[in-house]
Amino acid sequence: MHRRTLSTATALAVLLGSVTLVAAGAGSAAADSSALLPVKSTGDIVVDGVHQRVFISDPTAGRVVVTDYAGKVVATVGSLPGVQGLELSPDSGTLYAALHDGDAVVAIDTAKATETRRWSTGQGGGPAYVALAGGRLWFSYGDGGEGNIGSLDPSAADSGVTLGQDTDRTFYEAPILDASQGAPGTLVAGSPGQSPVELAVYDVSSGTATRTAYARDPGDTGGGNLQDLAVTPDGKDVVTASGAPYYQPVYKLTDLSADGKYVTNTYPNAVDIAPSGDVAAGTFSWYDPDVHVFKPGTSLPLKQYDFPNTGTSSGADTLASAGLAWAPDASKLFAISQNDDNVYSLRVLDAPTKASTTLTATAPATATRAKSLTLTGTLSSPAAFPAGTKVSVTRTDDESPSGKPLGTATVAADGSYSFTDKPPAGGKVAYTVTYAGDASRAGATASASTTVAKTATTLTLDNDGKVYDYGRDVTFTAHLGTTYKNRTVEIWADPYGSDKPSTLVKKGKVNSAGDLSATLDLTRDTKVSAKFTGDTRYAPRTVTNSAYTKVKISTSLSGHYKSATAWKQKYFYFRKSKDPVHDTTMSMYPGRKHQLRVQQYSDGAWRTMTTDYFDLDRYGKDAVTLDGTPPVGPRFRIRSSYIDTKSGDNVNTTTYGAWKYFVFTR
Repeated sequence: MHRRTLSTATALAVLLGSVTLVAAGAGSAAADSSALLPVKSTGDIVVDGVHQRVFISDPTAGRVVVTDYAGKVVATVGSLPGVQGLELSPDSGTLYAALHDGDAVVAIDTAKATETRRWSTGQGGGPAYVALAGGRLWFSYGDGGEGNIGSLDPSAADSGVTLGQDTDRTFYEAPILDASQGAPGTLVAGSPGQSPVELAVYDVSSGTATRTAYARDPGDTGGGNLQDLAVTPDGKDVVTASGAPYYQPVYKLTDLSADGKYVTNTYPNAVDIAPSGDVAAGTFSWYDPDVHVFKPGTSLPLKQYDFPNTGTSSGADTLASAGLAWAPDASKLFAISQNDDNVYSLRVLDAPTKASTTLTATAPATATRAKSLTLTGTLSSPAAFPAGTKVSVTRTDDESPSGKPLGTATVAADGSYSFTDKPPAGGKVAYTVTYAGDASRAGATASASTTVAKTATTLTLDNDGKVYDYGRDVTFTAHLGTTYKNRTVEIWADPYGSDKPSTLVKKGKVNSAGDLSATLDLTRDTKVSAKFTGDTRYAPRTVTNSAYTKVKISTSLSGHYKSATAWKQKYFYFRKSKDPVHDTTMSMYPGRKHQLRVQQYSDGAWRTMTTDYFDLDRYGKDAVTLDGTPPVGPRFRIRSSYIDTKSGDNVNTTTYGAWKYFVFTR
């Protein structure tokens, strides 16, 4: 049972006076998980182990926020002005809350998260903290020199409220309260924010409070600015947390004499003690660990947690004052953190009483599929591991996306381990190494990954570099070699020219011989590709061939008066006075030209007289008239051709038309 204070980090710095809190660096987080809290402030935190709920008071918003053990908000209880101190009944059925601004104490049903009863403490009572002891609910109240303690019987039908129980008028304002089942008739109180620290112990077994011990600056620590206190489960001691000294001192309840300390760091601001006796001590630390866990009676922490920086300053998030609470079974420790933007988080620290365990894992950066690789790492902890300690290994890859357990590796005396595996799949392969933990050591997990090269895939495609006539149906056959499970191949055709996109011609599984064929009607030069997308063991592969396609050309000569075979060719005969007309029809493409070449037979060879390019119309046609004064007798020939690139485009391969032979006569 633990009482909380509302003092803020800013108040802490002001009260310490000479201390300057300077942001100079950020720490790293050791919390297992965290969740944002929808609160404007925090006053107290208690944990209900029966319903596995966490209750957090928000004085500014006047409500209690209820979360589950993961930090998810499951309910809120409103209309609680200035709600601050909280106390849970032994059966976890009722949560009691002090309403500082509502002059009341309320009871809340923990299962339903609803208010069930409200006790008025009188105008200006200002209850701040609550504690169950001696069969009654005790509450502190009063401000500005009027601090005191009252009580009520939560089971009585009438109000049963009794004020002014501290007849010694010990405190300037409402003190922090706590009690323990180990000392059922004892109540401990401490003045919040006061310097030096002021503590008092009361015997409340009779239903009234009798002060049995009192100390101002107990133990002569010079401590001040009390933030929190907690009574040990055995009822023998009280542990305090104050801005100074820089540890959580322990005092005997009999006379408040010093009885040890838990060494933390600067600005202690929280303490809570589990039923097992394990101590959680908190500090306001921008650049040091925030939470320190101790086994009972030890001076050095078993484990420490350092919050991350979720704000905008250089300093990390800090622990909220009195922001620690144990789960009753000590399996979890809950901590409230705050960043410089006043954003609060509930941090859930798992297995806080077990020694920290560090586990590492290293894998080679690259590996070969189906070949041995060795995973190595170390396991370490402040508590030595027994001989035969093992870690388990799981492999995650494309064949086992949910992970496949591979077995265990034995940890050597020096903490090292190694594990050999032959990864069957290629690609990214991740290994997860897990130490399950034991009664005294926390579990740990490490991971490492490697890139495994897939086996090269054999894929071929025929007809590369071949030239075909215009409009020819050509069958292309892809051949796929050995693969694992994927036997699908795609055949794509990408005709030359920006107006024709690459198109999937066929997709399917290869036959028993590993072949897949597709037939293309070729009218242009075409890049033909066979693609295999790969599988878990064999690499993707694409092969691309080029098939070249001629244009279709037809030509004719007109204006001749006869034709006859001569010199083993068909010749067209023209009168000298008649101009021949050469007509060309060619497969069309925008901007295409045809090359017209005229040759004369001279000195035993054909010799070029002229070569020109002429535009084709949108139908691929052109007519050229040969005018002038030709010689009579010599032999001539003429042809139209498509010349790749020079004819205005590159979508077909160079194609030469047939020669037309002619002679001029008188």
